[in-house]
Amino acid sequence: MLHLRLITPAGQTDDVVRLIENTVGTAHLVVVPGAARDPAGDVVLCDVAREAGDELLSALQELGLDKSGSIAVENVDLSLSLRADEAQEEAPGEGADAVLWEHLTDASHEESTLSVTYLAFITLATMIAACGVVLDNAILIVGAMAVGPEFGPLTGVCTSIVRRAPRLALRSLIALLTGFAVAMAVTVGFSLFMDAIGLFSEEQLEGDRPQTGFVYAPDAFSFIVAVLAGVAGTLSLTSAKSGAMVGVAISVTTVPAAANAAVALSYGDTRQTWGSTEQLLLNLLGIMLAGTLTLLAQKWFWARQRRSVPRA
Repeated sequence: MLHLRLITPAGQTDDVVRLIENTVGTAHLVVVPGAARDPAGDVVLCDVAREAGDELLSALQELGLDKSGSIAVENVDLSLSLRADEAQEEAPGEGADAVLWEHLTDASHEESTLSVTYLAFITLATMIAACGVVLDNAILIVGAMAVGPEFGPLTGVCTSIVRRAPRLALRSLIALLTGFAVAMAVTVGFSLFMDAIGLFSEEQLEGDRPQTGFVYAPDAFSFIVAVLAGVAGTLSLTSAKSGAMVGVAISVTTVPAAANAAVALSYGDTRQTWGSTEQLLLNLLGIMLAGTLTLLAQKWFWARQRRSVPRA
């Protein structure tokens, strides 16, 4: 269940209450007249099944409540109520499958912000991955995978396409491209430093690397894995029952390729630099394509679910 806390101008309260009462899957409606001070108005509280939440939020925005008042949404971890159980039964579909589009857009906007913290994480992830590819160490690749934050901007691009939000698309692309450019540039310097102190060598880079050689040898499986990772990451972000690491895990197809390109560039190895760059671009394309198609499929599915259930 989701808990909604609304501030409504007095003249809109009846419309808001009517809307809530006519939305399938709502319960626990409370109206406190005149309780709000900033902005002034009434306070309306209610619970709604997650699978009906997006429909209600969209309708409240159509009333202009996000501009004239306030809409706040919280997750309810535990609700011991027969009425809540009935509301969940009445709502279409399963809550775990429901997509809250406004929440997704807000999260994508936040995660795709080009900040110092974002640049620090993606740079550290690339440097860790550089150690992994030179040493052919899968554990370090997993460590880089856990640190990499690039799934935020990738999701922002997918969300912006589905939601037709060009500003979010531009913001996400700037964060994605700038992040990788900065991370790779710093990693080139890091690689030169490690070589100078004898911890990296060109022989290690050119030697047999069965664990990490894939990062500069793109093939059909590279695109397939990227597509599967994109679907898994998107479902992780939109599902109520996702594992937090699923979205992060797609870094395994991007950050190591960027790291290998940076290390190879520091040694003047154009073959590995170009191969790794191809791998990176192919993976980014596959992830964005899969994420966009997944969101479109979810949008189509929930549109059908809404049409199949009449209002209360």
